[in-house]
Amino acid sequence: MAEPEFLLSHHAINACLAPLYSVEGMHVITVEGIGSNKAGLHPIQESLARLHSSQCGFCTPGFVMSMYALLRSSKEPPSEEQIEENLAGNLCRCTGYRPIIEAFRVFAKTNNALYTKTSLQGISTGEFICPSTGKPCSCGPQAGSSEKESIEKNLRNGCGWKPFHNETDGTTYTSKELIFPPELLLRKLTYLSLSGSNGLKWHRPLKLQHVLDLKARFPDAKLVVGNTEVGIEVRLKRILCPVLISVAHVPELNHIRVEDSSLEIGAAVKLSLLVDVLKKVRDERPEYETSSCRALIDQIKWFGGTQIRNVASVGGNICTASPISDLNPLWIAAGAKFCIMDCEGNVRTCLAKNFFKGDSKVDLGSSEILLSVSLPWNRPFEFVKEFKQSHRRDDDFAIVNAGMRVCLEEKHRKWVVSDALIVYGGVAPFSFAASKTSHFLVGKNWNKELLHGALKILGEEIALKEDAPGGMVEFRKSLTFSFFFKFFLWVCHQMDGQPSFIEKVPASHISAVNSSLQPYISSVQDFEIKKQGNSVGSPEAHLSSRLQVSGEAEYLDDGSTPPNCLHAALVLSEKPHARILSIDDSGAKSSTGFAGIFLAKDVPSNNKIGAIVADEEVFATEFVTCVGQVIGVVVADTHENAKLAARKVQVEYEELPAVFSIEDAIQANSYHPNAERRLNMGDVEQCFQSGQCDHIIEGEVRVGGQEHFYLEPQGTLIWTVDSGNEVHMLSSTQAPQKHQEYVSHVLGLPMSKVVCKTKRIGGGFGGKESRSAFLAAAVAVPSYLLDRPVKLILDRDIDMKITGQRHSFFGKYKVGFTNEGKVLAFDLRIYNNGGNSLDLSLTVLEGAMLQANNAYDIPNMRVYGNVCFTNLPSNTAFRGFGAPQVMLMVENWIERIGLKVNKIPEEIREMNFVSKGSILYYGQKVEDCNLGRVWNELKSSCDFINAQKEVENFNRHNRWKKRGIAMVPTNLGISFTTKFVNQAGALIQVYTDGTVLVTHGGVEMGQGLHTKLAQIAASSFNIPLNAVFISETSTDKVPNASATAASVSSDLYGAAVLDACEQLKARMEPIASKNNFSSFAELVSACYMERIDLSAHGFFVTPDIGFDWKSGKGNVFRYYTSGASFSEVEIDTLTGDFHTRRADLLVDVGFSLNPAIDVGQVEGGFLQGLGWFALEELKWGDKAHKWISPGYLFTSGPGSYKIPTLNDVPSKFNVSLLKNAPNAKAIHFSKAVGEPPFFLASSVFFAIKNAIKSARMEAGYNDWFPLDNPATPERIRMACTDEFTRLVVDSDFRPKLSV
Repeated sequence: MAEPEFLLSHHAINACLAPLYSVEGMHVITVEGIGSNKAGLHPIQESLARLHSSQCGFCTPGFVMSMYALLRSSKEPPSEEQIEENLAGNLCRCTGYRPIIEAFRVFAKTNNALYTKTSLQGISTGEFICPSTGKPCSCGPQAGSSEKESIEKNLRNGCGWKPFHNETDGTTYTSKELIFPPELLLRKLTYLSLSGSNGLKWHRPLKLQHVLDLKARFPDAKLVVGNTEVGIEVRLKRILCPVLISVAHVPELNHIRVEDSSLEIGAAVKLSLLVDVLKKVRDERPEYETSSCRALIDQIKWFGGTQIRNVASVGGNICTASPISDLNPLWIAAGAKFCIMDCEGNVRTCLAKNFFKGDSKVDLGSSEILLSVSLPWNRPFEFVKEFKQSHRRDDDFAIVNAGMRVCLEEKHRKWVVSDALIVYGGVAPFSFAASKTSHFLVGKNWNKELLHGALKILGEEIALKEDAPGGMVEFRKSLTFSFFFKFFLWVCHQMDGQPSFIEKVPASHISAVNSSLQPYISSVQDFEIKKQGNSVGSPEAHLSSRLQVSGEAEYLDDGSTPPNCLHAALVLSEKPHARILSIDDSGAKSSTGFAGIFLAKDVPSNNKIGAIVADEEVFATEFVTCVGQVIGVVVADTHENAKLAARKVQVEYEELPAVFSIEDAIQANSYHPNAERRLNMGDVEQCFQSGQCDHIIEGEVRVGGQEHFYLEPQGTLIWTVDSGNEVHMLSSTQAPQKHQEYVSHVLGLPMSKVVCKTKRIGGGFGGKESRSAFLAAAVAVPSYLLDRPVKLILDRDIDMKITGQRHSFFGKYKVGFTNEGKVLAFDLRIYNNGGNSLDLSLTVLEGAMLQANNAYDIPNMRVYGNVCFTNLPSNTAFRGFGAPQVMLMVENWIERIGLKVNKIPEEIREMNFVSKGSILYYGQKVEDCNLGRVWNELKSSCDFINAQKEVENFNRHNRWKKRGIAMVPTNLGISFTTKFVNQAGALIQVYTDGTVLVTHGGVEMGQGLHTKLAQIAASSFNIPLNAVFISETSTDKVPNASATAASVSSDLYGAAVLDACEQLKARMEPIASKNNFSSFAELVSACYMERIDLSAHGFFVTPDIGFDWKSGKGNVFRYYTSGASFSEVEIDTLTGDFHTRRADLLVDVGFSLNPAIDVGQVEGGFLQGLGWFALEELKWGDKAHKWISPGYLFTSGPGSYKIPTLNDVPSKFNVSLLKNAPNAKAIHFSKAVGEPPFFLASSVFFAIKNAIKSARMEAGYNDWFPLDNPATPERIRMACTDEFTRLVVDSDFRPKLSV
């Protein structure tokens, strides 16, 4: 360091929330700065690339920088706990997180050799020391083995370590770490007064007096430190903040002092620093004094992510006065005092409990600022405890939280409450001090009589209206009881052993007191390598992984903006169903940077579009049929100006009746035309009536939808060539051909003059299959008419609101079965919520109907389906394409049969499996089936019988924590269910240097498609994999390509690539046979000299498939991919919190083309499925959610819609691929892998239900109970009926769900 007093630290922050002015004088490091493919990768990047930790790659730079900041700021190698906690603010939708953790776990080591150039061999023993564990390990290079062979063995053995090296020079990279720029060391901070866009003023004072002076000049100015709240207000809530005062560098606001009576905390102190100080204080002072400190430490752990805590301040969180603030209830409960200063220097103090006046309202005048917080030390026998329940454990807002304090004193050999304060968040417009309950406690003995009395008063004191914002009223109220009960038990536990304290906590209740500390993630990936040629079957890294980890991989919005480019924003409907009376665009036209507005009248050719049926309009004409329907498009010089202008367009409506739910649609007979389908085998009615069935059950199942949440939002860039004679576009889409078709149709150009290209996309999952194309159609209009490039990138909230989701389903079933549990007849009626256009809803419905048996052989089946028309944005394809929804219905009644015949559900499943030779209800004969083998191998490897006994034993001894297990199969048919779509083309071009360029119709979206196809080409030509390159997908190279979907792309395009390779080899063979060439390059050059055509187009159609919906019979699928999963969960019955203790998966993928990629697909699919089954809930403005505006999507961003985080990964996560199981019906004996693992996460859902069942039985409820997905904490808690839920609802209460 240049100066001893200069403290250098590295912090990861959210770039999207950090104003550029806030980092003035700092050294900003991005992923591009720490390593590159040309200069060499950083070890962090290298580890991610080599351990298959990047799929679509869009999230990868964020993970890299989070880990980089941790390593640079750590004085010693971080622990596994620190690494996992540090990544809590990072989201990934592809990988399932496991490979990311394993890549970073290398750095949580005991051996420093990776950071030096010393040997990793044990010094005395000669054993190899694993950098990941610090112990002798077989993961090092073996004698006689290549590095690649050693790495492959490590992957199979579950050890994730691989050596780091820079491929440029072969040396370690770490000597090249960036230093803090010397010029910044010499530079002194100065007062800043800067201007920004739209008149923004940014001030950075360096002294408290400067802050006061500015506050006097600008009384309405916002004080900011991390901008984590103001940034959200400005970006998403569109609140104008014309003057911002950054107080991050004001010493008087950044102090922390330990005083005799309290801890004094400056208002600008960042939460990460506060935690460090609290931990230090906790360890140094008497334990009784720091009860408040420990509560704050535990609560801040779940406050945002590391990137937020690194910049968010104590005062900012307080003054925001959010009703769900995690910390304000604790400040109040702990008796904290706030020190307040006005512009004249006058100081006053205010108790925290008197500071909050309402939602975002505090006792702070316009001329005052919060100076500091005084946190008093606790007294002997004073206990402070924090509570929080959210949708998701990590990085989530509270549904309800609490801070509770009680002080006990001994009087007459009894422990009496001398002081108490109970405070809740999430039950009122501000942090609510339950004063009546608190007063009741004072003077009472701490015993069960106090508990029951307090609960009664609490129920009267906390009143939530039925339509209270946020909903979940019953759950929120039940949490207030649960939290107080937990607090009561916790205090009893703390007092255990004190003289005269007789209120003991029963051993079975201790689990309510102990927090569930999830252990570090451990995992095994077990697979065999079946090499075919030199590359196929090898666990090669994703071809773009090194570009992705270095931030060099380009996505749509990364490319250079063309000259003269305009930016687009959509004018969207604000009503779910209405007639458009008028459109006033005068405000938009006067907006800064405005370049044009385009409506239906401006469409050059045809305004009608649709994926299958043209029932949509590019721009609405007379009617709008959902909130978010496109009415027009505005273009301007910048993205922000376009959005601002679009918001100024005023549309006048005449509102019309709207339908939102499936059940309302059924009642209103609201269906899409010609969308009914029927399938039938055997005689269902006769079987029900004949007496063959010992039991017949009927029921209904509601299945929730799911947001795709691809991390790269929808976007397209369109430009004209030759003054509009041609149109070209770059799009983030799974279906470039669909973009080409829509744009051609709307502009009236032949498809041969429209080109769509896609390099890679940052996730798709079906959401960019058809619903991306209408955006291209809208953007094409201004680009064509203005003859200028136009770019549209949707903001996350707009993307989620308008582009559709996984279909919600409603099903009615009737099932007949024997006393043994053998299913004889199954009648099913299903409906999906199609939204306001048909899109792919009918094919999704058909896909569901064709998987309506899941994995079971049922002799008599009848399936009816229909697509509901509702006034919601059109729903669309999503991983599984209808199959998971109907499979969930099936498994629901399988569980119910088990209860009826007194058998575990796994027994019912086993006895009803399909097998080789089974004739399914749509007429297809099962020719190959490994389902039974998969099931039995998994049942053995997970030791199901013993696991069941251990769970039962745990549940016997624990009243408030319960565990559950479940084992579930899947048997997914593979093919597009529409025959003509099952075709693929590929273009192979061989160059004279022996390298090969492959172009095909599929899109790389993280699933490793390009990598697998390159391996096929490399093996076919017997050349190194790095001699094969795949650049992009383009409609002018391979025409008429089907969408990359249905898990069949490797099958289709792999076979097309192989066909082209075989053609080329046949052409080259006469030349090759005449000479003994030393290399492929020599052979190619010789062929070139002989004028051999070195370009070939390959083509493939899936054979032996075809289905007729009129007869309901045919061979729909080429083959089936089967799998099974075992899961064990633990739930907190008082709050609904849960975690997955273990998940074991076994999937039949034939001879894997690339087992490392396939394992990644299994893990990623499983965790995405876990999100759908247990976390991710869509909340629409419908009858179930009256507090949301009609037709609006409330869960329209990461703040309200929660996908799984690293904390949701099973603690033990084991994935195996079935061995020795070749599939003769696909390329190189492989099988599809993308979609089948998704449903395997249902084992978590049914394990949760199994745990709930145990809790209900202990409370005396033994009957069947419904559980809708997702099994959120609300649904788990309210299903665990007990004395606390009965204070709020009956035992049959069912939380609301948008379906």
